[in-house]
Amino acid sequence: MSLIGGIRPPIAVLSVLLLSLAAVTALVLGRVDNAGVPKAVLTSQQHFAEDGAIALRASIDESVTDVTRSAALFSAGQPVSGDAVLDKLGNTYQKWMGTAVVEIRTGKLVAARGETVPLTDVDTSSLGGENGLSPRMVRLKNGEVRLLSFGLLTWPDKPQLLLVASRNLKFPGISLGQFRSIAVVDAGGTTLSSDGIAAPESARNSIDRKDLTASRKQLDAFARQAAVQARRDPRSTKAPGTSGYQGVSGSLLGGMLLSDRSVAGYATLAVPQPGEKTTAAGLGLSVVAMVKVTEESSRAHSPVFGLLAAGALLVVGALAVTVLLATVQRPLIRLFLESRRLTRGDLARAVTVPGYGEAHRIGNALERLRRQLLGEATEDSGPAPRPRGVRRVGTRALLAVCAVLLLAWSAPLMLLVNRADSTAVVPRQLVDDQRERTDTLSDRVRRALNEGDADLQSVASLIGDRTEPEDMGKVLERTYDENRRYRSLYVVDSSGEIQAREGQKPKVIQSKRVSSVPIRLLGHGGKEPVVVAAAEIPGRKGARLVGEFRVEFLNALLTRPGLGVVRLVDDQNKIIAGNTGFLAFQSLPDHHLSDLVAASAQTLGKKPRPNGVLYRENGVRIAAAAPFSGTGSAETLGWSVVSWQRVDRLDIPEYNAQNRTVLAGLLGAAAAAACLGWLHIVVARPLRTLADRAEALAGGDRKTVLFPQHHDEVGAVTRSVELIRQQVQDQRRQQSGRSPAPPSAPQRQEPPRETPQSYPPQQYTRN
Repeated sequence: MSLIGGIRPPIAVLSVLLLSLAAVTALVLGRVDNAGVPKAVLTSQQHFAEDGAIALRASIDESVTDVTRSAALFSAGQPVSGDAVLDKLGNTYQKWMGTAVVEIRTGKLVAARGETVPLTDVDTSSLGGENGLSPRMVRLKNGEVRLLSFGLLTWPDKPQLLLVASRNLKFPGISLGQFRSIAVVDAGGTTLSSDGIAAPESARNSIDRKDLTASRKQLDAFARQAAVQARRDPRSTKAPGTSGYQGVSGSLLGGMLLSDRSVAGYATLAVPQPGEKTTAAGLGLSVVAMVKVTEESSRAHSPVFGLLAAGALLVVGALAVTVLLATVQRPLIRLFLESRRLTRGDLARAVTVPGYGEAHRIGNALERLRRQLLGEATEDSGPAPRPRGVRRVGTRALLAVCAVLLLAWSAPLMLLVNRADSTAVVPRQLVDDQRERTDTLSDRVRRALNEGDADLQSVASLIGDRTEPEDMGKVLERTYDENRRYRSLYVVDSSGEIQAREGQKPKVIQSKRVSSVPIRLLGHGGKEPVVVAAAEIPGRKGARLVGEFRVEFLNALLTRPGLGVVRLVDDQNKIIAGNTGFLAFQSLPDHHLSDLVAASAQTLGKKPRPNGVLYRENGVRIAAAAPFSGTGSAETLGWSVVSWQRVDRLDIPEYNAQNRTVLAGLLGAAAAAACLGWLHIVVARPLRTLADRAEALAGGDRKTVLFPQHHDEVGAVTRSVELIRQQVQDQRRQQSGRSPAPPSAPQRQEPPRETPQSYPPQQYTRN
């Protein structure tokens, strides 16, 4: 017999699969989740820390780039004083705590703005060496840390100057919400800066002082743990085949204070794409975000459901296997034995005919063939009797009955049992995290647009009225290469005529290139939104430097894991950008989302506030909307960032139980489909074909040769029937080859020998 054919292997495999599935069902569906903090909350803290790391890395890199680019642009123009450099730099950017210009040869302070830059910690003699102008961190006497960025101011026949900008390591635009703190940690686990935890001295009473002290200790403990985890290879922290955040990130579970437990997420400052190098990624910094959550007592999940489901599967599986053994396997084995008996010439005993189906038809055909081998004429055996009633039930119907039995167990698990939409308890922290992360993302987009506008203003002020068109092209080329946010940069006169251009062909028509609005949205009704920023060039009679933002740049800003679908919408709630595919200027897919955006745009106090809600209509969803709120040119746009995601994709105990239940049902349906389909292919179809041919053979068809399809029980019966066909054919050939005896001739008297008589030749032939 073949290992993959026959009636026995699929039934045996089905039995093993059902027993294994029953054991898995009892263990998995009966598992009790005792974790007080759902894994979805821990994962959300990890994503929050990643957002903080991305924002801090982008802020540091932009700060360093702005210093070096500004110094290069100043060096390309006419010599100016140190005070003029710092004034222009301060008017364009408001991001540094302090700036200074120092003469490198003598170390003399030429100009300074803001707080005192710690120049004593800078060794000017090492600036000319390898990585001499790389940013460096300096700790002040009060314990605060400053990041120093450097740029060289070089003019012919002038002393070389050093431009120094100092900034803190605070997070730009991170929305912390309530009960959350965030910190920057170095490679040794020391906290360099933190937000969200007040000093214990500011506590109103002893209870608050104790809470603040405990929170500070817990944050320091998380910082040390994060520093240890940051030393790992980022690839070892990812599941095989997944991508996501390029650095090391994860979550930590802390201790409890009263009814609250501290949880934290950590993430290292990493490059945005593999193979890239950035200044911030090489500083060895990590971000730790800590929040206190109320640890809910787990529900009384009982393992009884898993045991009942496993017991029901054992009962249903036993019935299905019994049906297959009694109605398919045993009749087929009986046919195999009976056909072998007939081929051996044992014709004395009648064929035992199975009760119904194809086996009944084949048994009747074998009985008729047995009588024909005994000499009965084909016509005498009569036509094949038609089965009636229950005898008409074939193998396919029996397999369908078994499939119904198994699906009666699988279908409720897949569709009805353990549905979590109406019973799931969604932690409030997830809604808060969705709101705060969306607000952080909105601020990040607003800052990116403001940065683009500030870059254009800086370049426009340096171009001035003395730069020739050829030199304009060089400045635009350098600016375009250093900034990935623009698809096109060009200088236009007061009529909109292009004087110099770098990048792709402009999408803005000539009549709309000149405007007093710093940032505009064009392209309404088209296939792609066009976000345009413009800065007036001083001294050129209305000439402007225009930059068109790349839509891919905005889409990349909105790409954050764990936020679901994210959209950037304008003041009319039309989509401008998104982290997944979208149609430009299309409305939001749900009126609930439009109402949420409109509600978040309402001013509460001095500015609008982000909102987060939980919807239970048409599936449970978490949604949040955050309008642009802050300073800069982008604030007047009235844009908002809206995000939403389905809760059933989060790691929540109720949905985990639902997913495990659905998985058990799918496994049961798959086992039934595989094994019963196997039986249908190797048994049911060949058996039906054999029944038709056996009846045709018993009815007189001696010419059709029977070929077995598989080397199994059905194939063995087919070979036996073919041997019987050959025996019946040989018997018929022998009977047709015999001639009947001629009638006896009358006695004749022989003539005398003396007179012999001859006969004509035809008479010999007749006799």
